[in-house]
Amino acid sequence: MNTTERKPWTRDELLLAINLYCKTPFGRIHIRNPDIIELAKKLGRTPGSISYKLANFSSLDLTLDRKGAANVSKLDKKVWAEFYDNWEARLSESESKMAELIGAPDIPEDLQELKIAEGKTRETIVKTRVNQSLFRKIVLSSYGEKCCITGVNNTELLVASHIIPWAQDTKNRMNPKNGVCLNALHDRAFDKGLITIDEDYKVVVSKKIKHELLSKYNETPIFTGRFPPDQNFLKFHRNEIFRN
Repeated sequence: MNTTERKPWTRDELLLAINLYCKTPFGRIHIRNPDIIELAKKLGRTPGSISYKLANFSSLDLTLDRKGAANVSKLDKKVWAEFYDNWEARLSESESKMAELIGAPDIPEDLQELKIAEGKTRETIVKTRVNQSLFRKIVLSSYGEKCCITGVNNTELLVASHIIPWAQDTKNRMNPKNGVCLNALHDRAFDKGLITIDEDYKVVVSKKIKHELLSKYNETPIFTGRFPPDQNFLKFHRNEIFRN
């Protein structure tokens, strides 16, 4: 084995690896993935070591049916737990480190020409929108870039829907377990409380609506993705947003 492969992983490297793991659908965690190749090159490791480390992380999520590689270290577990304890802080930190190593993330198109005075107002708006764009990327990746109800897989029609709205829970607004991937119609219905998800991860359609494209999915199990929706968040949605 190459000596560079024997060197211990550092916390900074693990932050970058978890960041990439969150953005990469399961089917793309392999040595031919350009993002994995680029990170490996920057870290002085092989694509195989990066992809293997990413596969390790799935074994740390007890909510997943699938098992990743079981060779995880104490530091792997520690850094993984840091993400789960504060998604916004760790994603922000890891995204900054990724920008330093590889390049800054793309600014959303609608902000590129935005005419806002310099200062904290602009900085806050740009940071919020960049975070929302990152949240979308992670949630769509978690659900294999398809609607968890209908299976629609056109990314232009998909939305990363917050279960508890962005403004109502600042601690969990970047938590992927506070998101579900929906097509635009079902996202709107979810946001307006016309559909929700029950304790068994099945769709519940409000009695207030008779729209066939919605009612036909009543009691349909959703695809729960890499980061399944947290039942506490779903309970909030059922109690506070859903219109039965």
